[in-house]
Amino acid sequence: MLPPPDAPRDWSRNHLLARVPPAEIEVLAANLQQVSLRVGDMVYEPGARQQYAYFPTTAVVSLHYILESGASAEIAGVGNDGVVGVSLFMGGLTTPSSAVAQIAGQAYRLSAAILQQEFRRGGALQRVLLRYTQSMIAQMAQTAVCNRHHSIKQQLSRWLLLTQDRTPAREVVVTQEMIAAVLGVRRESVTGAAGDLQQLGLIRYRRGHISVVDRVNLEAAACECYGVVRSESNRVMASVG
Repeated sequence: MLPPPDAPRDWSRNHLLARVPPAEIEVLAANLQQVSLRVGDMVYEPGARQQYAYFPTTAVVSLHYILESGASAEIAGVGNDGVVGVSLFMGGLTTPSSAVAQIAGQAYRLSAAILQQEFRRGGALQRVLLRYTQSMIAQMAQTAVCNRHHSIKQQLSRWLLLTQDRTPAREVVVTQEMIAAVLGVRRESVTGAAGDLQQLGLIRYRRGHISVVDRVNLEAAACECYGVVRSESNRVMASVG
């Protein structure tokens, strides 16, 4: 997690930071460090005290819950729409889940102490973070329902659409094994679902790379969960900043 050389600093590439007024962003600016996240980088581990919050710009981080058996599933994803480290300003400091970089890219890192200090000021940053927390709770609830009641093809469609929304990249670099871990299913199930979507002309898939080529019909192939998550996020974030 190192700063990329000579990287431009543009807070607006993260949608939460973009909603913080210039006066408050100036306070944060000196403490925001741009870092690179590689696929598989552990942002935080279960039960470990978190030292930083991360505001992704091009990276996507998966919040995972891992069972004693080793089985796992994603409970939420965070990209340029949010922040990794909600527990830092909600008072928990640790969580039973892990956070792992799923899509490589950049993020802004902010120390826990600075985040908590600015949150306690009660300004726009606090309002933005609380609204985002509400949208994340909705995302987690919808993901739980989706994983229980919808087909693998619908779940994969939902995940691809949300991932595309969270990163500016046109192509998602991810393996079938990683998608299987995210959805909590067997790799063979992902292979079958991806093959069906490609045959329908909705995605283009080659080893480790997926591109959405027909977004309109991919949305139609997904369950209602994608629309619910997107609409709720748009609703709760509409009037903050």
